[in-house]
Amino acid sequence: MAVPRVKLGSQGLEVSAQGLGCFGMTAPFGPPKPENEMISLIHHAVSKGITFLDTSDVYGPHTNEILLGKALKGIRDKVQLATKFGVTFTDGKLNIHGDPAYVRACCEASLKRLDVDCIDLYYQHRIDTKTPIEVTIGEMKKLVEEGKIKYIGLSEASASTIRRAHAVHPITAVQIEWSVWSRDVEEEIVPTCRELGIGIVAYSPLGRGFFSSGAKIVENLDDQDFRKFLPRYVGENLERNKVIFETLLSIASRKGCTPGQLALAWIQHQGNDVASIPGTTKVKNFEENIGALYVKLTIEEMKEIEDTVSSNGVYGDRYHDKDFTWINSETPPLSSWKGL
Repeated sequence: MAVPRVKLGSQGLEVSAQGLGCFGMTAPFGPPKPENEMISLIHHAVSKGITFLDTSDVYGPHTNEILLGKALKGIRDKVQLATKFGVTFTDGKLNIHGDPAYVRACCEASLKRLDVDCIDLYYQHRIDTKTPIEVTIGEMKKLVEEGKIKYIGLSEASASTIRRAHAVHPITAVQIEWSVWSRDVEEEIVPTCRELGIGIVAYSPLGRGFFSSGAKIVENLDDQDFRKFLPRYVGENLERNKVIFETLLSIASRKGCTPGQLALAWIQHQGNDVASIPGTTKVKNFEENIGALYVKLTIEEMKEIEDTVSSNGVYGDRYHDKDFTWINSETPPLSSWKGL
């Protein structure tokens, strides 16, 4: 069966309903994986009908884009390529940038690493609260006009930030963490995107692997794997969150699928304006993920999943630092901008 496609935004971008998140291929889930194996995995995914590839300049940093650049040789015309800018780490400290000079320099550098003439979907990875969003999007608009990027996206932006950005140039997609246990975006962000005709890209739809393996995933994590330190994966929170996996496992058993496929099917049933981007480094896991596209859920089954998770509660925040989330993504008014 052909992989279904979805339209993101109203500017013409069409992608496979499930994409491939490439984050873990170079970092931060333990040591980098063999390059040849990751390129083979990407080629395998594309041969199966996956067209939507997701990366960022901060992954590695830079090494993920370089990997994608090598993998795209000979297949560039078969994929929609998304990358991001805006995040750097200095001595372990998160820095977020959105000033025009930085935006342009990042785009030029990503084009070189990816070895492409144009980026299909270019996201601001996190929102710079020092720079009015209108200024950042204004520079991205210039990149569209110059043919360096086709479509503009935001990641982890608040509803008000999305509105302000969209008023400068149409936003094609907003990338958000959306899954069975991350549903805070449903109150304002998802409705805002739908009101404005903006597509939604769901990252971490498998709860960073939790919905595939449950709490035992922690036992096999490398010491360098950042998931070992996330609030939901630690101590008492992890013990309490086991109930979520057990619930999914029970429902999945009745459906004849895996709990991971059930979690992916849940997000894929949210609408025809949603694409999910589960990541993996193994062909076996990829095959399981793509199988979720053919799992059909009834309204009653969707409600059962939602009710059982909400009634048990989710313990622990998504991140330690709320700067990683849309919660702290408001920017100053344009009138305050004095430039650099």
